[in-house]
Amino acid sequence: MSETTVNVRYMVDDVEAAIAWYTAHLGFSLLSNHAPAFADVRRGALRLLLSGPTSSAGRPMPDGEQPRPGGWNRIHLIVDDLPAEVARLRAANVRFRNDIVTGPGGAQILLVDPSGNLVELFQPARG
Repeated sequence: MSETTVNVRYMVDDVEAAIAWYTAHLGFSLLSNHAPAFADVRRGALRLLLSGPTSSAGRPMPDGEQPRPGGWNRIHLIVDDLPAEVARLRAANVRFRNDIVTGPGGAQILLVDPSGNLVELFQPARG
């Protein structure tokens, strides 16, 4: 991915249906398909991550709330060393929504901004 790529994650109910809709209706092209858990599509500089209920992003939060479409959209920032970033941010008293979770694509954690918006830090899987 180039530095001009913008990553956005959407929670979806059905990854295959989302792939079909975004590619057929909005001109996205398929980058990878790991349905039913995950797929990603691209349109220009936008990489849209489509995460289904069985993806690592779909796991319940520590308080039991389940990520679902709508309300869980967030910016997605790629980092090189997720544990180091988490340690740095915890030392600065940044609020986290969950702990690091891992899946086939990598590891992630959610931060909460002062207004309650989510920001995802993501470290891609190596290899």
